[in-house]
Amino acid sequence: MASFHQLLRRNRNYRRIWLGQVVSEIGDHFNNVAVFSLALESTRSALVVAWIMISRALPMLVAGPLAGVTLDRFDRKRMMIASDVARAALALGFLLYHGPGDVWLLYVFSGLAMFASPFFTSGRSSILPTITTPEELRAANALTQTTQYATVTAGALLAADIVPRFGYSRAFVFNAFSFLISAWALWGLRLEKGEFKARRALTEADVARPWREYVEGLGYIRSVPLVQGILLVGVGWATGGGAAQILFSVFGEMVFQRGAAGIGMIWGFAGIGLVLGGVIAQRLERRLGFSGYKKTVLVSLLLHGGFYVVFSQMRAFAAALGAILLSRLAIALCSVLNSSQLLQTVPDQFRGRVFATLETLVWGTMMISLLAAGLASQHYSPRTIGAVAGALSGSTGLFWACAHLTGRLPEPPRGGVAAEEVEIHGEAVV
Repeated sequence: MASFHQLLRRNRNYRRIWLGQVVSEIGDHFNNVAVFSLALESTRSALVVAWIMISRALPMLVAGPLAGVTLDRFDRKRMMIASDVARAALALGFLLYHGPGDVWLLYVFSGLAMFASPFFTSGRSSILPTITTPEELRAANALTQTTQYATVTAGALLAADIVPRFGYSRAFVFNAFSFLISAWALWGLRLEKGEFKARRALTEADVARPWREYVEGLGYIRSVPLVQGILLVGVGWATGGGAAQILFSVFGEMVFQRGAAGIGMIWGFAGIGLVLGGVIAQRLERRLGFSGYKKTVLVSLLLHGGFYVVFSQMRAFAAALGAILLSRLAIALCSVLNSSQLLQTVPDQFRGRVFATLETLVWGTMMISLLAAGLASQHYSPRTIGAVAGALSGSTGLFWACAHLTGRLPEPPRGGVAAEEVEIHGEAVV
């Protein structure tokens, strides 16, 4: 398997996608800290943060299926560029916020930006096998996710330092500019042969009835137990992961009383854990067989939930940071391994719909979790809510264990790359 350095040095297309990802996602997380801190500073209400997150989750219920069908029909590169340009314009909308009376603007622009998001994120996942060789694919998946985690750290820590000193407006302008840089990087993608569209032929019925395509994608998901199991893991994580989107801000601003810097530090240490988990996953994957992969996912889910509960109960800020780092390390390890399995298993013609469906399910569940946490914050302490959220998120491991032990997660055929391109080493498929 190619190393990260070799992948970036040899593969021009991946290098451009990676550059766009780094810049735009740092700007995104910079923006997140700014928006949440601004909302809490001006309203002192955790429920407002919950409604901001819900306003982001609701559009995903529509955007996910639409993005999945669109990405499997049309040029994925162009869809990703359109998403970046739209989000650049929407990021500037936050500049219109002047006080609690304008809080509806935070909901509107958060929701519109999230509606455009899956056209980029699912497109990026779908396009990886198109721009990499089979030898590079696993490294590309691991680096893409590890970079996604690293940008959480970089964006959050930058915001923790810069927002208190320079204000919120610069965060929003930087976020808009970062999307334009990403669009420029994507514009330079080139293929020697072929195109950035799925290898499939559309019938007249498909063109007339896009819903039929989406249902066809759901049928594929139901037909492959592992794909179905991975999507359900995402749902299980989101039962507690949604609450975390509020709790990180509440713990930083109100529990530990450290303002935007506290929010940035918690998100930053969570990001460090995610990066470490991604790196460990990239190294472990070479040695794990299919059974080892399933056992690793099980342990990771249980550790993630356990350390999240510990985080919620820590009185010392440093101890809380350490616990959330370990919790996120565990879930990153699980996520990278699962994503790699999807890339190797799902055929090109279904890839956009599978990744978009995963996003839709995760965000839909997060919306329920967010709303529940926001309402609970009016009656229960953040520490109690955090403990419940961690227990819910970690309990996913029990369902995964049950499916594994009863033989309901058999190894599927590999449809992610052409059979003649797969190299066999012993019993491992690379």
